[in-house]
Amino acid sequence: MTTTPTPATDDAPSAPAPAPGRSAWTTLRPLVLRLHFYAGVMVAPFLLVAALTGLLYAASFQVEKVLYAQELTVPVGDRELPLSEQVAAARAAQPDGEIAAVRPSPEPGATTRVLLSGVPGVDPGHTLAVFVDPYTARVRGELEQYGSTGALPLRTWIDEFHRDLHLGEPGRLYSELAASWLWVIACGGLLLWFSRRRSQRGLRGTTGRRRTLGLHAGVGVWAALGFVFLSATGLTWSAYAGAHIGDLRAALGQETPAVAATAGEHAGHGTAGGAGGDAAHGVGLDRVLAAARSEGLDNPVEIVPPADATSAYVVRQIQRSWPEKQDAVAVDPGTGRITDVLRFEDYPVLAKLTRWGIDLHTGTLFGLANQIALMLLALALILLILWGYRLWWQRGRGSAFGRPVPRGAWQHVPPQVLVPLLALIAVLGYFLPLLGIPLAVFLAVDVVLGEIAHRRGRRTYGPASR
Repeated sequence: MTTTPTPATDDAPSAPAPAPGRSAWTTLRPLVLRLHFYAGVMVAPFLLVAALTGLLYAASFQVEKVLYAQELTVPVGDRELPLSEQVAAARAAQPDGEIAAVRPSPEPGATTRVLLSGVPGVDPGHTLAVFVDPYTARVRGELEQYGSTGALPLRTWIDEFHRDLHLGEPGRLYSELAASWLWVIACGGLLLWFSRRRSQRGLRGTTGRRRTLGLHAGVGVWAALGFVFLSATGLTWSAYAGAHIGDLRAALGQETPAVAATAGEHAGHGTAGGAGGDAAHGVGLDRVLAAARSEGLDNPVEIVPPADATSAYVVRQIQRSWPEKQDAVAVDPGTGRITDVLRFEDYPVLAKLTRWGIDLHTGTLFGLANQIALMLLALALILLILWGYRLWWQRGRGSAFGRPVPRGAWQHVPPQVLVPLLALIAVLGYFLPLLGIPLAVFLAVDVVLGEIAHRRGRRTYGPASR
C-alpha cells in the first residue's frame, strides 16, 4: 500500500520500453505504480480527514454512554409505568412539536425516548429526544437526536463532520471522493506488494526508505481487505455512486421493503380526535405495543404514530447489533389489530447485505468489537498516509524533493491489455464519477506535462523504482 503523494514535475523521466517477451503484468506494473502514486497526490489528504473523523466516530459510541449517562440511564425500579403515562410526562415537559416516534425503554435501567419533530430551534433533519424514567415518569433531560441509530449531539457532530465536513451536500463530495479511491489504492498496493521479490519484503536489518516501504507495505497488506470493505459500503449511501447503486438495486428488484402502513376499515373510529403524529391516536400506545409484542417484536422497538386518519401505527425493531432485529408490523389505530407484518428474513438478498454492510461500516453490527476494529483500520490508514509522505520525501536526491515515479508507462502496455482496461475504467467512471473524473484529470495532466517535457527536450528514460 503506497499512498506516496507527490506532484508531477515537468522533467519526470519516462518509463523504459519493455523488453520483448515480458509478461502483461510486467508492462502493467509501472502503470499501477504511477496510478497508486497519483492517487496519493490528490486523494491522501481527503483520506486522512476521513480516517481521523472515522476514528473519532468509532470511539464516540462509548464516549456517548458516559457523557449522556444522566439522560440514558436510571436506577432500576420495581415496575415500569404504562407507556402512555411516560409519553404524557414528556409532552407536559415539552409541549412543542409533534411526536415523531417513541422508543420504549429497551432494557432495565434504560430510559424511554419520546422523539419530537418540528420543535423550534431543533435542526429540521433532527428530532428532540425527551428522556423519561420508565419507573417514575420523570423527565431526565432533552437532547437532539439524529438517524436510526439514535445518535446524540456529540456523535451527530462527528458523524456529519465525517460525512460532509459540516458543509451540507457540497461537502459530501469529499467523502465520496475518498471512498471512490480507497479501494483503488488498496488493490493497487496489493498488486505491487505481490509483485515484489520475497527477499525484498523483510524489515529486519533494513533502514531508511526500504524500512519505511516495508512498514507501509506490511500494514497495508493486512488492512487492504478492510479498506475495500469500507470503500464499498461507504459508496452505498454516497451522493452519486449511491444513486447508481440504488437504481441498480431497483432494477434487480432488491430494494429494501417497507411495511404497508395503511389502516383497516375502522381507521378514524374511536380515535378520540387524534390527528397525525398524535401518540394518543386511536387505541393508544399500550395496546399497539402489546399487539407488536404478540407478533414477536421484542426490544428494542420504535413506535411511529399514524401520519393521518387513513394510516396505521408502525412498530419496528431497531436493533443494529448481531443478530439484527428488523421486523416491523402495522397496527390499525381503530381496532389494535395487526394489518401487515414484514420480517427481516424476507428481505431481498441485496437489501440484507446493504443493511449489514452499513451497520458494519458504522460500528453497530458487532458492538464494541466492531468499533475497535474500525478504530484500528482508521489508525492503519493514518499511518499508511504518513509513511507515504515519508516515502515521497525519501525519494528525493540532494535538493530534489520527492522525485516522481516515471511517466509514460501506459504507452508500453499491449493493446490487447490496454483496450479492455480502458473499457473497464470507462464503466467504473460512469458508476463512480468521483473516480472517473479525477482519473481523467490525472491522465490529461500527465499527457500535457509529458508533452511539455518532450518539447523542451527533457524527456529521458529511466527505471521505475519502488
